[in-house]
Parts: sequence; structure tokens; C-alpha cells
Amino acid sequence: MRNRIILFIIGFFIWMLLVWSLDIQHAVIGIFVAAMVAFLTGDMFTKRLHYFAHPVRYFWFLYYVPLFIWECAKANIESTYKVIHPDVPIKPGIVKIKTSLKSDAGLTFLANTLTLKPGTMTIDIDRENGFLYVHWADVASQDVEESTRMLSRRFERILARVFE
Repeated sequence: MRNRIILFIIGFFIWMLLVWSLDIQHAVIGIFVAAMVAFLTGDMFTKRLHYFAHPVRYFWFLYYVPLFIWECAKANIESTYKVIHPDVPIKPGIVKIKTSLKSDAGLTFLANTLTLKPGTMTIDIDRENGFLYVHWADVASQDVEESTRMLSRRFERILARVFE
């Protein structure tokens, strides 16, 4: 039950931030949407409820969002350049990336971060050994450490402070 209440509060807060209006209509719809989400997914939400009591985690997440947007914009420009100039050679392939993240939320955020960047897509997660398998449109290195540094290290450090 606590999971659902916390999920409702967070969902309603995010809703109100997104609509950026204090109208009663928006608040009622936000209550309805947050209640439905909390009711349907509250038992799957989190196993470590006490993590939401640490405000530092929210600040790290607020740092993560603009960094992700910036990296995504750079990747879009790079991908656009490669499409416009087809003479630029690309070397697609699958690379293995090492991760120290263990939580479901942390691994999901890292995998989605890599997938949302143009030119990369997470294919598989090996939780036991701590690896992500990523399709990379222009493989710069097959070395696990180098690929990890190039693709995910900066995101992983931030996501570890948010979810671990």
C-alpha cells in the first residue's frame, strides 16, 4: 500500500509540473491519472522504498536529464551528418559494455538511455555478469572497457547515484 501512495504522490507532482497549471480541471485529471497508475503498477514500483526519502537522488536525476538531452542532440547531429554524407564509412556491430548497476530501475534507465541515443540500441542485459550488449551503428572499439567509457560511463555514474 505504501508503494501505491508514494507512486501516487510522485505521479501527481510530475503531472502538475508537466501541465504547469493550477486549474482545478488539470488537478482532477492529474489525481485520476496518478491514482490509476498507482493502482495498476504500485506493487511493481520499487522494492526499496526508502530511496525516495533522499533528496540528493532527485538532484542527481535533475542533472541527468539535461546531460541526456545534450548527448542525444550531439548523437542526432552526428547521425544526420552520416546520412547526408554517405561517403563517411560506418562500421556497425554489437559491443559488450560493463556495468556496475544492479537495480532493475538503474539497468532499465541505462539501457533506455543507450537505446534512445541515435546510433545505439541495447539488445540484451546480462545481470549476473554485469554486461549490456549494444548494437552500435559506428563501432569505434571492440574493447569492453573502451566501449564502456565511450557509450555509458558518464550516464552510469549518475544513474548509480540515483538508483543504487
